[in-house]
Amino acid sequence: MNSLMPIFPLVEMSMTCALVIIWILQKASPQDFPLALKVTLLVVLGNLFFWPLGFSLELPLVAYVRGMVGDLSIVTTLLLWSAVLLSTKPAPTSFKAFIVIVAIIFYPLALGFGMTDPYAWGYASLPFLIAVLLIALICGLGNWSRGVWIIAIAIIAWAAHWHESANLWDYLLDPLLAIWAVAALIAMIYQKRRDKARSGYLFRAG
Repeated sequence: MNSLMPIFPLVEMSMTCALVIIWILQKASPQDFPLALKVTLLVVLGNLFFWPLGFSLELPLVAYVRGMVGDLSIVTTLLLWSAVLLSTKPAPTSFKAFIVIVAIIFYPLALGFGMTDPYAWGYASLPFLIAVLLIALICGLGNWSRGVWIIAIAIIAWAAHWHESANLWDYLLDPLLAIWAVAALIAMIYQKRRDKARSGYLFRAG
């Protein structure tokens, strides 16, 4: 089992790369892809990333991708997978705002700007684990069940040492997740201003 563990993150990243391409193709298509087509593309593209295909490359494509971006957090991975495969509703705005606030506070402190190192909390800190469970509870009370099981799976993956990291933070947050949350909030604000301006134009006197 231990000898297979390094393969699992590569499989996970291969599927994630495939789903990113499927997401891009879906955005460019005027019609939604049926689930069967998504699964077929996932299998084909995932294999293209996972297996060495030559082209003067000593390693499979996924190894180079993983070398550049590292392991994505489980939260990022599951948000992407569920959004592409299940066509679920977007994550709540409050969740995106929470991610942005946490990232703004966490990353400067983790990089040494301050006396507190929140990254150390991720090493089997019971208060931090309780705080994460409370966040999952809030997601449940807010009727966002997807957030509950995403956080639950992230905790299980951390407990099982799914990735190389033993820090819970690495299963919950990564820079790409923070960038996605910031971009989503900016896009939402822009869309609201655009709709407001369009509404004002339609109802303008004369």
